[in-house]
Amino acid sequence: MALSWILPALLFALVLANVELSTCQVLKAKVTCLDCHQNYDFSGIKVLVKCDKVKKMAMAITENDGSFEAKLPSNNNTKSPDAKNCLARILGGPDQLYTSRKFMASEIVKTQDSSSYTTTTPLGFSTSCPLNIKDAACKAMNKFGSSKTINVPLPPEWGLAPSSYYIPFIPIIGIP
Repeated sequence: MALSWILPALLFALVLANVELSTCQVLKAKVTCLDCHQNYDFSGIKVLVKCDKVKKMAMAITENDGSFEAKLPSNNNTKSPDAKNCLARILGGPDQLYTSRKFMASEIVKTQDSSSYTTTTPLGFSTSCPLNIKDAACKAMNKFGSSKTINVPLPPEWGLAPSSYYIPFIPIIGIP
């Protein structure tokens, strides 16, 4: 009868021995908008967190105020990542975002209270393509404008699909 409590106690002790009692390392930061109005909704912007020598990455999605939290990625064999070599980067959002290299990524450092991590510089973006940006994709968009197709009106009695389906199509003929 006295031995009936020893086996469960021994199993419980083994389970506790395998549990890591370390605190989770969390990144807490914000994204900012360079040309938005005061009540802009920041929700849905994706931020990627990558640490050096760690294969895994972490993804965070911003709240209405632009704040986000992400657990710093770590390998299975190490208990904590080396946060000196971690970066946070804006990936995109529900709408088109424009950002320069200066505001796209930021290094991750410990906060002063040492309970969490934050970015060294704020992650920032614009909602419109600034004319002074030296980014090739932004310049091309300003130069060529929209990529919307032109739909030529066709009489419905012809029974054809909308013209935007086949006008830009150029068949390749004669290639063996």
